[in-house]
Amino acid sequence: MYASNRVAALALFAPLCALSAFSQISVNSVDQDATALVSPEEEISVVPGSPSLPAITETAGPVQVTPEPQKAPEGLGDDPGAGAKIQPSDTKGSQPADFNQEIYYRNKLEFSLNAGWLPINIPFPLDIFVGDAYNTYPLKYTLVPIFASLRWQIDSVGSPWILRGNWDMTFTGSVTAIPRGPESRYFSYLMGIRRNFVQRNWRVAPYFDVRLGVGNIDAKGPQGVRYAQGQDLTFTINIGSGVRYNFSPSCAISAGLNFMHISNLDLSESNGKPNWGVTNYGINVYGPMVGIEVQLHRHRRHSE
Repeated sequence: MYASNRVAALALFAPLCALSAFSQISVNSVDQDATALVSPEEEISVVPGSPSLPAITETAGPVQVTPEPQKAPEGLGDDPGAGAKIQPSDTKGSQPADFNQEIYYRNKLEFSLNAGWLPINIPFPLDIFVGDAYNTYPLKYTLVPIFASLRWQIDSVGSPWILRGNWDMTFTGSVTAIPRGPESRYFSYLMGIRRNFVQRNWRVAPYFDVRLGVGNIDAKGPQGVRYAQGQDLTFTINIGSGVRYNFSPSCAISAGLNFMHISNLDLSESNGKPNWGVTNYGINVYGPMVGIEVQLHRHRRHSE
């Protein structure tokens, strides 16, 4: 009885041992297969006590990253409206300083020296208004005037658009040589006004001027030279136009055309009286003229 029970127990224990061994072999095989599927680079070692890594969940769509909230610039503090107080600088409306303000301004004094060559004889432009014949005479003249002038700028730059500029008064002493004509020289004193057309930051400034004066010429009409001047005392008109180029506030050059008229306003003519006076025909010529202009005293324009 005891032997049979022992045999039955052994018979029962043998299958259990076999089943246990088979289960351990299966588990070890599965673990080895799983370990083989994981590369060394993908192994993650977990240190005991460290926080667990979040689980990565595979999704069908692209990974969405939530942007971090931006911090306000330093110095603004917690004031939400402080950013609105910072305005970008407006440079579009600003204009560069006009350096011509240092060249053309009120009470500036300049000295100018001009020389011309006037060989072209034309009728007097006002003949058509006074009833005289609009023509030239057989006797031709060439004048070479030299003007020494004091220029006084009577105002600063003003007026809009192409009229922008200023005025200057001109006081001129003139010596004129006459290389072609019966007379040889002419002295005169003239006064006039010039308009300078000054655009912002332009070194070139067009101008227009008019001068009136009185002078003395060595008239040859009384000596019997036909179409010469009738007396020594004469009057003169000068009209010029050109451009001025400014090297600096104290130095400039100019070039243009100048018209010059000389006559005695019929003071030497007989006016209907026989055997009295000599007819005066006058001189009307024009040509190029160049010059230089220099500031007389160095000072900056005072703010007005």
